[in-house]
Amino acid sequence: MGNADLVYAQQATAKECIHKVAVPQPKPFVSKFMSSLKETLFPDDPFRQFKSQPLARRLVLGLQFFFPILEWAPSYNFAFFKADLIAGITIASLAIPQGISYAKLANLPPILGLYSSFVPPLVYALMGSSKDLAVGTVAVGSLLLGSMLSKDVTPAENPTLYLHLAFTATFFAGLFQTALGLIRLGFIVDFLSHATIVGFMGGAATVVCLQQLKGILGLQHFTTGTDLVTVMRSVFTQTHEWRWESAVLGCCFLFFLLLTRYFSKRKPRFFWISAAAPLTSVILGSALVYLTHAEKHGVQVIGHLKKGLNPESISHFTFQPEHMMIALKAGIVTGMIVLAEGIAVGRSFAAFKNYHIDGNKEMIAFGMMNIAGSCTSCYLTTGPFSRSAVNFNAGCKTAVSNIVMAIAVMITLLFLTPLFHYTPLVVLSSIIISAMLGIIDYDAAIHLYKVDKVDFCVCMGAFLGVVFGSVEIGLVIAVAVSLLRVLLFIARPRTSVLGNIPNSTIYRNVEQYPVAKSVPGILILRIDSPIYFANSSYLRERIARWVDDEQDRLKLRGEYSLQYVILDMSAASCIDTSGISMLEEVKKNVERRGLQLALANPGSEVMEKLTKSKFIEAIGLEWIYLTVGEAVAACNYMLHRQKPSRGSNDVEAGSAEV
Repeated sequence: MGNADLVYAQQATAKECIHKVAVPQPKPFVSKFMSSLKETLFPDDPFRQFKSQPLARRLVLGLQFFFPILEWAPSYNFAFFKADLIAGITIASLAIPQGISYAKLANLPPILGLYSSFVPPLVYALMGSSKDLAVGTVAVGSLLLGSMLSKDVTPAENPTLYLHLAFTATFFAGLFQTALGLIRLGFIVDFLSHATIVGFMGGAATVVCLQQLKGILGLQHFTTGTDLVTVMRSVFTQTHEWRWESAVLGCCFLFFLLLTRYFSKRKPRFFWISAAAPLTSVILGSALVYLTHAEKHGVQVIGHLKKGLNPESISHFTFQPEHMMIALKAGIVTGMIVLAEGIAVGRSFAAFKNYHIDGNKEMIAFGMMNIAGSCTSCYLTTGPFSRSAVNFNAGCKTAVSNIVMAIAVMITLLFLTPLFHYTPLVVLSSIIISAMLGIIDYDAAIHLYKVDKVDFCVCMGAFLGVVFGSVEIGLVIAVAVSLLRVLLFIARPRTSVLGNIPNSTIYRNVEQYPVAKSVPGILILRIDSPIYFANSSYLRERIARWVDDEQDRLKLRGEYSLQYVILDMSAASCIDTSGISMLEEVKKNVERRGLQLALANPGSEVMEKLTKSKFIEAIGLEWIYLTVGEAVAACNYMLHRQKPSRGSNDVEAGSAEV
């Protein structure tokens, strides 16, 4: 059968084969609201497992929900323990030097880095759902916390108040994280897009590396600013304080750390070489300083670290009005950042091992471990990528590896802290720089540039904002650009003209499919978004423009005059009163031009609202069709029946184009 014959066959049977669009039965408002709320807050249906269960079983399931260790502990065996023991010892060798280093980065006493690797991992082992996440402090979170608190309280001038604010900020961060998890608002973290995180983390890593020039060059005085210009000015205005001994030592250890990382990447089975390199550097650096008395020649050392486990710090919380807002702001911002990082890391490794982690459950675990940590002299913790990667590569099986790490840190706190007295600060700076260089993801930025230029701009906005402004400015820029993009998607949705794929009843975008042919006398428009107040004015104007353009095109070519406008509403999942008003205005505008409006495939919610608003009565149910194909067939039928004067030859010629 030819193309023209196919069209005529459609026209001849148009009235018989058109399927009526169903109008759904109205539902009570409360029922619809509860259904929408459930989809928003409980998309994973966490209560499904409690259905049809006796009370005792529900109690057990409830405990397992908040304490996943109760679920997997009964099946734990010695083979798992051997794997977790090796992984725990391996990550402890990385956690100890990193903890000390990152505490210095936050302008806090180094011992707090060890404290923060003891209590929080134990809490996470009880409440966390990830098998691979290794808990501890992170460089970006440490830098962000330090930079935000230092703007109001100088750690050198008022170290006690600064320390108390750090504990208070950690407490607020934990409360914020727990609240997000309990009220199921984990989707808020999704507003930090992948491009935002790549740029922000890259910028923060760059700033962290710049900050370490103080330790590498052995400077006594250094700026509290984090932007590139301020740091470079501080470095080059103090050339008289540069210590070549410190610089040589730092470059040597940095080369050693980067070399071990490169070797471990080339030979993945030797991952432990890179994992053990930081602790090896600390041991070698301490021995070198002790034997050569380098501390007397400009090489700064950690100094005394007191023995003992975490003292309580709940009595040090600062809730005075003049200081509480500082801690609250720092806690919420840093809590959001480390939460996004920890969940992203946990999901990444869960995907490798093909298991699922609950984001809201993870938020509760992170929040509780930070609340517990803030009460036991710890500061902000999460699941850092570097430590988790080592844990994963070491073959961990469960969260017991965190318990092993915590026990190793406990032994260090009880017996081994005096050994760190001669640890040079330049070694800690080298450890931080080597870790941060791995966070700057050049490949991801290049991929963003190739795939999506707007995402690349978001990424670079975050990066440049952090590097040339501050961590907070970079974060604000990235989130603002991301939200602007979302608003543009909402306020300026895609609309497209559809054409017929030859020898079929399929209609597709004529720009995407050049073979698609326009239907004579009919303009088919597709709206690719819900219709509501934010985009209704734009859609009204855009539809009018499409009609003008089509009429001008037909007039220029001397073809059929436009008779019908079909709106394909397959992608319009919902509509509000502003959207309905827009459709009414479009209908009036189309009728003033002597055209007829038709709708194709409106969804159930759209049909319900159009019915209640009497729009269906205004347009007529006969002009609402199940598919674009049926709408075109009906319009063609009416077109050829009502306008025979154009001549049968013209009709056949026009139909053959469909």
